[in-house]
Amino acid sequence: MNVFRGSGQCLELSNGGTEVFIDVLMLSVSDLADDEWDYRFAALLALQDQNVMGRGAVGFDLEDIAWGASAAESARSKDFVLRTVALALNRHRWSELGYDPSSARNHLLRFAFMVESILPSGGTRLCAGFPSPQERAVASCARHRVLSALPHWEGCFLCHR
Repeated sequence: MNVFRGSGQCLELSNGGTEVFIDVLMLSVSDLADDEWDYRFAALLALQDQNVMGRGAVGFDLEDIAWGASAAESARSKDFVLRTVALALNRHRWSELGYDPSSARNHLLRFAFMVESILPSGGTRLCAGFPSPQERAVASCARHRVLSALPHWEGCFLCHR
């Protein structure tokens, strides 16, 4: 079981549910990212690829994300995640998956609620598990136009299938 936590809530997903959840978020985050923090969040999502990290071995806690040093930065980061989820809920690029991610909607709605409920603490601390600015996802798979977790592995989640 893979667990995503935040605001005292858990989104527990099977391996297949996690794959679908991360796939649809990666398609959205790849098209929306335009700031260093966005690419750090994209790297966090890319690192949830169970085909590389291991089945049942992924997940993260929203409390462990470095949301920003100020209230304004935290609000901007939170808004980015919510926009990413909203774009995924609109079935953005789902036709590229090769399958119908029918289970994604409920997981995305639950995750959005968790993100909306979180009260990010400001600060410049680096959080364990949240990629540093140097580890941000800056590489994009030329074939699929999806951000990749280089230097951890080559290619995007679609390449690993």
